[in-house]
Amino acid sequence: MSDALELARFTRAERAVHLLVAILMVSCLVTAAILYNGSLMLMVGHRHVVETVHVWSGLALPIPMVAGLASAAYRFDVRRLNRFTPSDWTWLRSRSRRDGTIRVGKFNAGQKVNAWLVAGSTGVLLGTGVLMYWTGLVRLAFRSGATFVHDWSALALGLLVIGHIVYAFRDPEARRGMRTGRVTARWARAEHTAWADEIADAEGDYRRAAP
Repeated sequence: MSDALELARFTRAERAVHLLVAILMVSCLVTAAILYNGSLMLMVGHRHVVETVHVWSGLALPIPMVAGLASAAYRFDVRRLNRFTPSDWTWLRSRSRRDGTIRVGKFNAGQKVNAWLVAGSTGVLLGTGVLMYWTGLVRLAFRSGATFVHDWSALALGLLVIGHIVYAFRDPEARRGMRTGRVTARWARAEHTAWADEIADAEGDYRRAAP
């Protein structure tokens, strides 16, 4: 496999899910920051509008994730993210995890953990947000607890998203993969060796089966 060859990494459906989740997530975090910071709220004004955007962005957040399940490629990648291998444990413990010596599949352990935390946080924030917004569903004590969990979960998720963005900006090829769906074989071999070999094996099988 030539280093200059481009490999298909993400389908259009997967990229659409990522983009929609990113837009809704940023909308939730920005509006949350405005709602919880008095100075920002005074600058922006229109508290009811900000609150409405925050609530409906949060309610819509799981929709792209669920809709993506209509795509076979998306479902297959979700299964990849849910599978932790011995190489993933080695990758997490290693201080030289990015030197290419550890055979990494399509997603490294950090990406898998990030996906789990985002999915779990989304569920927690959705559940607690519903209890906070529709006040008649539970007693005041439950709403107070929901507010506490919602606030701290939102802060943790915000820090996680910032970290995700920082790492994305360190790797232009990874960003191109999410933007266009394609990456170079050279990058795949360096960052996701096992996945690059998987693609090469599949291509070899195809060529052997061709007349």
